[in-house]
Amino acid sequence: MAGEKGRGATRNETSSRFHLPSREADGDWLDALPAIDGPAPRRRTSVTVEQARRIITRNNSPDIAFSQSINAYRGCEHGCIYCFARPSHAYLDLSPGLDFETRLFAKPDAAKRLREELSRSGYAVVPIAMGTNTDPYQPIEKDWRITRQCLEVLAECRHPVFITTKSNRILRDIDLLADMARDQLISVAVSVTSLDPAVARTLEPRAPHPLRRIEAIRQLAEAGIPVLASISPIIPAITDHEIEAIMARVSEAGAREASYIPIRLPHEVAPLFRAWLDAHYPDRAAKVMSIIRDMRGGRDNDPNFRTRMRGQGVWADLIRARFVKARKRVGFTGERLTVRTDLFRPPEGPQMRLF
Repeated sequence: MAGEKGRGATRNETSSRFHLPSREADGDWLDALPAIDGPAPRRRTSVTVEQARRIITRNNSPDIAFSQSINAYRGCEHGCIYCFARPSHAYLDLSPGLDFETRLFAKPDAAKRLREELSRSGYAVVPIAMGTNTDPYQPIEKDWRITRQCLEVLAECRHPVFITTKSNRILRDIDLLADMARDQLISVAVSVTSLDPAVARTLEPRAPHPLRRIEAIRQLAEAGIPVLASISPIIPAITDHEIEAIMARVSEAGAREASYIPIRLPHEVAPLFRAWLDAHYPDRAAKVMSIIRDMRGGRDNDPNFRTRMRGQGVWADLIRARFVKARKRVGFTGERLTVRTDLFRPPEGPQMRLF
């Protein structure tokens, strides 16, 4: 079963991790229709408004390079089958499968909440990351513009920000990004997982074409915005052969640095990924999972700090060696893109600033 055209997941089971009843249907009539009337029409994307009380999320994970983040949306229409954020939908009693791609949540008050939090006395300025859970420039951003509104607040306050995306829609905000780049307040990571459109179509079905992402890197760099290319995740026997080619292309486009993570399969992502392999790569599904387990200590996923982002074993070492060699070949030095934190000024209240 190849799944629904234009979607990443091939199934829609819910999780029983939170003591909720496991089920295949999600209550939507579309889930039961095939058994009654045959193949269902395409699943439409729905967006539900979520009223957030706070918008800045904090973490103290030792292997994550940021401690503050903003997620304007829950779920992501890009439908990347490997997305580690899929399990978050289980908290809502929704499926990390198709529900994650089609039943989205938007936080229209995000900029208002952000302004409130930045105004609090004692607020400590550290960079805020956007795009760490779901993509801030997924298709619904075109109409909701929540990412844009948050960036307007951050630009006004001269607050540093890191953005990660796999969408060329980020170019719509290049005016704000270029303004912030002049004060060294921003860096952008653009994800390029594969250069092969056929692979990208099933791996990341509603994300922009790989060449559009390369062009986004080029335009961002030409505007003076520091760009890092993320080739994460590297999937053995699916995309790992492209490491060198991707590094060459992103370097030519103007990226200053690159990063990678071997594929991770936390919680419900593992069975979804296995089903995707069976649907699209049945000839090598067993091989792919065998290599992944070798990199993850004999399991589908390694949840441990320090090793979960790097992998272990001979396959992980081989990927790491190839990445390092390719990075040196294109002239990347391992430079860490940094931002300034000393220009911050709290948001203006009802009374404008005198100076």
